[in-house]
Amino acid sequence: MYLYIICAVIGTVSSALAVLKNMHMFQLNSYKAGTHLKWIKKFLVKQWSQMTVIIFALLACFFDDTVLHITLSVVFIIFIFANKPLKGAKKPLVYTSRVYRMLASTLIIYVAIIFLSLTFLSMYRFTMIAVSYALTPLIPVITNGMNFPIEALVRRWYVRDAMRILQSCKELKIVGITGSYGKTSMKYYLSEILRTKYETLMTPHSFNTPMGISKTIREELRATHEVFVCEMGLKYMHDIKEVCDIVNPEHGILTAIGPAHLETMGSIENIIKTKFELADAVKSKGMLFANGDNEFIMANMREQKYLTYGLNHDNDFHAYDVSTTDKGTTFSITYKKNGEEKRIENLRTQLIGYHNVLNLTGAVAFSIFMGVEHDNIRQALKKIVSPPHRLQLIKRGDVTIIDDAYNSNPSGSKAALDVLALFGGYKILITPGMVELGSEQESFNHTFGVQAASVCDYVVLVGEKQTIPIRNGLLSANFDQSKIFTVSHFKDGIDKAYAIQTEKQKILLLENDLPDQY
Repeated sequence: MYLYIICAVIGTVSSALAVLKNMHMFQLNSYKAGTHLKWIKKFLVKQWSQMTVIIFALLACFFDDTVLHITLSVVFIIFIFANKPLKGAKKPLVYTSRVYRMLASTLIIYVAIIFLSLTFLSMYRFTMIAVSYALTPLIPVITNGMNFPIEALVRRWYVRDAMRILQSCKELKIVGITGSYGKTSMKYYLSEILRTKYETLMTPHSFNTPMGISKTIREELRATHEVFVCEMGLKYMHDIKEVCDIVNPEHGILTAIGPAHLETMGSIENIIKTKFELADAVKSKGMLFANGDNEFIMANMREQKYLTYGLNHDNDFHAYDVSTTDKGTTFSITYKKNGEEKRIENLRTQLIGYHNVLNLTGAVAFSIFMGVEHDNIRQALKKIVSPPHRLQLIKRGDVTIIDDAYNSNPSGSKAALDVLALFGGYKILITPGMVELGSEQESFNHTFGVQAASVCDYVVLVGEKQTIPIRNGLLSANFDQSKIFTVSHFKDGIDKAYAIQTEKQKILLLENDLPDQY
């Protein structure tokens, strides 16, 4: 009995840590059971500890000896260290009320398992301990199913409360922003400019889901706010409509449409349909601003009021005389108002790259529409800095880091390389490549490698299997194989880049950092 108690305690600690680890993955998988099960199947190798315990569980059925049970205890001790929380997680586990409810349900399940093993299955006690550990990847799915009725009620209450608050703010102007890329940058830039004239609230960080947006409204929206800038994220069909039904935007901005989240969306056509749910939401109420340089947007533009912005001459708001260096960017914008051509000339920003000029032009266009004066726009642009981990410039001695680690997609990775090309010195790319691109993932990563070959002096690949297409792309473009390095972790990649000997300044581009579930 003592041996059982010791093993049970150690197994419980190990199982608890494993549950938290898998709860973290379930949260990153958007609390979607189907997505989480696909993740388990795709990354079955990550479940090595569970598979090891199953073997011991089977052995315990046939061999009731002390050595085997002591061995199982030692194995659980090893797994305690294997399941310790991720250090430096990109998105740490957030202990929301939903997570606490799932953990409470988990406790009920494990108490039931221990009770059964003690009362009815005494000869299989150790087997039950092992099975309870082996179940940990499925625990979030099971508890999520158990709690579904409660979660549906809680979700409905939070959303309705957010809608009630919005409805009480009669004068509040609500603008929705969505796009396959550029939406977060647009949100930051637009909010910075609008604040020169209006009391403005924006959804913080990556709060672009129904619950994140509802949380922002309930906790941060005040009666004094005049504009609410709402970022709307997409991962599944009709995600945008769900958010629009909550916030009821008066105006909208479509930043871009491209191949992102193909793994969950299935096709570019599905992405287009879902993104244009924002256009449908504002069709009869206000103005839609659209990136006129994006072919997918313009090919699917509906019959409604809209204004375009971009670098092409035929846009309603057109940026010209663009000059971008590693020190910053200058540009001008022309547009028409009441049939008369207007210009804002010699605008300056700390941001670099043509893609930033595109987003800034959209932010300026909407701000002019909202009545912000040219001088205010000019001053605001000088203060704008990159959002964290989105081509954020960081100076560290004689090393310049271009931190684009938050996310990556085919268009964004090309824009990041264009920014890298503006710098002198040794250009070093550190990347694990792009993910969540479905069947097109290998092709896009191969192209990325080809593009990198014409810009970079060195390339550090993070993860051997994941980055094979990038390596192949580099080699197909005759990139020097001796200047390609492969490491296991992002930190190792940075250390490798620092270790490269050169007399010139080093420019490090951190392009993507895979989500924690990878």
